[in-house]
Amino acid sequence: MSRSVRVVWDDALISYDFGPGHPLAPVRVELTMALARELGVLDAVETAGCAPATDDELALVHRRDYIEAVRRVSATGRPDRAAGLGTEDNPAFAGVHEASALIAGATLAAARAVWTGEAEHAANVAGGLHHAMANTASGFCVYNDPAVAIAWMLEQGATRIAYVDVDVHHGDGVQALFYDDPRVLTISLHESPRTLFPGTGFPEEVGAEGTAANVALPAGCGDSGWLRAFHAVVPPLLREFAPEVLVTQHGCDSHALDPLANLMLSLDGQRTAYAALHELAHETAGGRWIATGGGGYELVQVVPRAWTHLLAEVAGRPLDPATATPQEWRRFVRERTGQTPPLTMTDGRKPEFQDFAGGYDPADPIDRAILATRKAVFPFHGLDPLP
Repeated sequence: MSRSVRVVWDDALISYDFGPGHPLAPVRVELTMALARELGVLDAVETAGCAPATDDELALVHRRDYIEAVRRVSATGRPDRAAGLGTEDNPAFAGVHEASALIAGATLAAARAVWTGEAEHAANVAGGLHHAMANTASGFCVYNDPAVAIAWMLEQGATRIAYVDVDVHHGDGVQALFYDDPRVLTISLHESPRTLFPGTGFPEEVGAEGTAANVALPAGCGDSGWLRAFHAVVPPLLREFAPEVLVTQHGCDSHALDPLANLMLSLDGQRTAYAALHELAHETAGGRWIATGGGGYELVQVVPRAWTHLLAEVAGRPLDPATATPQEWRRFVRERTGQTPPLTMTDGRKPEFQDFAGGYDPADPIDRAILATRKAVFPFHGLDPLP
């Protein structure tokens, strides 16, 4: 389905590094790109470099005094807790501005390629830093690259952009930055804020004219429940909103092995979601699709395989789940991490779900979450919240 695809990459993107022991280890992106390269995924796309986002570009969503604060931390390595840098989640480090601006620049490069028609789809797996706020770092995120890209497209004249976030954590930064802007529809599927950071993302958070939709799923939700929720909420809203561009964030920390969260998806369930978003990009946004990475803290077993599947889907050449991981990549994993690499590109699951249109069970916590979101948001769009 993909006519032209651009993957934005620069080896310097792994300089976004909060230090040893921090969960957001840049090796996860390094292993992803190595696996995609070894499996020939990158042969099917145009790989392009990027430049750091300028201060003017960052200021599309971030306050100037915050950018200056990040620059000071970057020059000295000294914390600035008012800016959110120097905490356990967001340690201060020398070069933080340059590393963060480069990630924002990579997602901007993807957005430019899609907006100008140079590419139909574009991806930056190093991006997806969705927690950063206008004036503070948060949740491992310094500059909010998806929001910068969305704001840039609005500056170019876009009137309807949809953002779908499948990270296990609520996409709070992107939601907050566009909460009162009816031109941007944000949809986030995440673990309930009652059990997970950042404590936001309740269905009652609906934004301007119902342009924020939040599906707060119970801990323990697996493939079938997650996919049921996705299909009950995302396709109807995208079809009604009819965005000019679809922007997606693909944190893979919803996986059962992720150490920081409590959902139970498999790699196969995640891959199924990528395919659904690809189809929706063509159906609702004329094929214009910008995909980013996001969270994901099982660095060897999950992230590289999940995002290699994502890149293959973006390229329009999805991988057979039974594909073996290449021997050279396995050697590289052992060399870089000392861990045992996965042998195939699957968890051996075949995700299935029952469509919500067939009726709902009021005793089921997943169905209650779905219905809460639909009741809160669907009427704004002229949609019936009941199945």
